[in-house]
Amino acid sequence: MWTADEIARLCYEHYGSRLPKQGKPEPNREWTLLAAVVKIQPTADQACDRPDRPVQVTKEVVSMGTGTKCIGQSKMRKSGDILNDSHAEVIARRSFQRYLLHQLHLAASLKEDSIFVPGTQRELWKLRPDLLFVFFSSHTPCGDASIIPMLQFEDQPCCPVSRDWANNPSVEASDNLEAPEDKRKCEDSDSPVTKKMRLEPRTPDGMAHHQSFGNQESGPNSPDVSSSNLTAEEPAAVTGMAPGGAKVVDVYRTGAKCVPGEAGDSGKPGAAYHRVGLLRVKPGRGDRTCSMSCSDKLARWNVLGCQGALLMHFLEEPIYLSAVVIGKCPYSQEAMQRALIGRCQNVSALPEGFGVQEVKIQQSDLLFEQSRCAVQAKKAENQGRLVPCGAAISWSAVPEQPLDVTANGFPQGTTKKGIGRLQARSRISKVELFRSFQKLLSSISEDKWPDSLRVQKPVTYREYKEAASTYRRAWSALRKQAFGSWIRNPPDYQQFK
Repeated sequence: MWTADEIARLCYEHYGSRLPKQGKPEPNREWTLLAAVVKIQPTADQACDRPDRPVQVTKEVVSMGTGTKCIGQSKMRKSGDILNDSHAEVIARRSFQRYLLHQLHLAASLKEDSIFVPGTQRELWKLRPDLLFVFFSSHTPCGDASIIPMLQFEDQPCCPVSRDWANNPSVEASDNLEAPEDKRKCEDSDSPVTKKMRLEPRTPDGMAHHQSFGNQESGPNSPDVSSSNLTAEEPAAVTGMAPGGAKVVDVYRTGAKCVPGEAGDSGKPGAAYHRVGLLRVKPGRGDRTCSMSCSDKLARWNVLGCQGALLMHFLEEPIYLSAVVIGKCPYSQEAMQRALIGRCQNVSALPEGFGVQEVKIQQSDLLFEQSRCAVQAKKAENQGRLVPCGAAISWSAVPEQPLDVTANGFPQGTTKKGIGRLQARSRISKVELFRSFQKLLSSISEDKWPDSLRVQKPVTYREYKEAASTYRRAWSALRKQAFGSWIRNPPDYQQFK
């Protein structure tokens, strides 16, 4: 049907051909991360094919995002016109919501084909049954999924943790996804450097042997690390032995910090540095953020869907991801399963249509050319320090203004004097997505509004979200049973109209 490499290649090609130079990393000096949502659809002549033939599909990128930054708590705005979190995964998901809004508009107007068809309930829609969506990220999501075992005795493929890390955990000073440059450096694995560790054993031909952590076909074959269904009450560290007798001697660090109320990391040297299974917030430059890690957000989307609360007014069931594909980078199948699925696997009593999804998780062998390690490998030693790109790019498969380039949460080039004006809003900011939702609503006669909006008369962004009762009940159940320490913004940050 499709492979992880096909998804990665499609996304890399889309990045190269459809995204502008503006917002992309400066060559040999900057790096970024990439994420996207890909629509998978059987080909039109599939019905004529023989049943014994593999299913032929078309693959289309419908949203894409780049970025590595998020703003600190002090820069948040009650007007909803700033992007709090500009990590690639979040930009791609918000861009996907913009695509879904456009598709709902097509469905409601009955003018063009849409990905939605009428549901069984009055004035509600559901996804066409032959469609599915795959989420792609060029790098392991920050947070719990990035706490990956390192094995003894081999060369490091990319960005190792320096041995003095545990004694000098300076991640708090950076809002990057990875440690500062002087803490982790990409090195030539064939150079005569001091003994290093690496994630995956090498086969005799020198290629990385990904089966050290298992694959989708054969099932996980992970190091003996702690159980994947950990909760905040059961923190544990990565320990043990990997297949073949290799000792787990350290872990890749995540810059994401444990949220208040969670058991903290031990900070001990080596593999016990982190506790796994915990909720985490993204780090900021001195100013702490309120943005949950991408691992936590993906886990939430895997239960509540990617559509958010507003769109549930028009949908009979959530829009779930069928698969998550990760590009070539430090990776552990066990850590991904734990972070995205395992932490929520015992959540129950969800409203009808909601559930913990067994999302398929795979890794590609294709490296993103503007990832940190790819850029580092090409950069000459005298070219200075490598830094993350400060801009974020959003792209949606919509006919009007599909692109959006931002920096520090506002459209790139916004001045301090310009903040607060309509031109200083990202098209995927809360207030602009809310405006698109209201535009959809106004295009439909009131007698055809869903019951959730005809019974109540919401006015503010928060009131519209609260009126989506099934989504609200599902989120409440998830918080009570798995994510009790999730950071929630104060209500006055959602009172805009």
